[in-house]
Amino acid sequence: MNLYSTLQIGDYHLNHCEDDLLIKKISSDKVVCAVMDGCSTAMDSHFASTLIAKLLRKVIIEAGYRALYEKDNQHSLEEELKKIIKGLFKEIIFAKNHLMLDEKELLTTLIILIYDITKDEGLVLAIGDGVVCINGNITEFDRNNKPDYLAYHLHEDFENWYSVQSQKKFFDHLDDVSIATDGISSFSQIKKTDSDEVINFVEYLMINQNNNDTEDMLNRKLKQLEHQYGVKPTDDLAIIRIIK
Repeated sequence: MNLYSTLQIGDYHLNHCEDDLLIKKISSDKVVCAVMDGCSTAMDSHFASTLIAKLLRKVIIEAGYRALYEKDNQHSLEEELKKIIKGLFKEIIFAKNHLMLDEKELLTTLIILIYDITKDEGLVLAIGDGVVCINGNITEFDRNNKPDYLAYHLHEDFENWYSVQSQKKFFDHLDDVSIATDGISSFSQIKKTDSDEVINFVEYLMINQNNNDTEDMLNRKLKQLEHQYGVKPTDDLAIIRIIK
């Protein structure tokens, strides 16, 4: 199993990349991947996505420690993911109160994937906008650039909020799975090149397997798009891809 990732500032952004990503193992047979996209019209969007990544890492590490002492307790991926999101929910509330943060300082999307290597099954949950590709099937979650951010619901009962989350994708076999922020749909021509070939940027980054023999595959693809086709993402972009 090979893991690839890339994080790139959009061509229209000058100071900060407002996206972030995380790859972290819970145990030897379970891995969690996540991409975050801070809200550009909020406050310190780069801080929001980075903070969520750090808090999520903490929750996953703690889940890993618990797993060492609960080897007899078998949880489904749905149950494990719910526990992780519930832990994140609590950590965000604590950080918000401790740092006296405004809601606008916490606005970021979250696409999270949990994969059981031994059972070869996985689950993806999208909280807000983004793109998911499971074995060649692409799903775009789009609310007309008005994502329903997790931070909007910190005052709600977690169980009630989680029960209505519908942007989920289950899979029971992994060949090639990717998650990406919506920056993957923002490619635009930045310079003229000799190539007049029409290319689907989403498929090129999430399905095409050129350069999969190097861990730098996604960065190489982005460089090729820039130099051969003259295109770059205008919005920030975070991608994680798993190929077996």
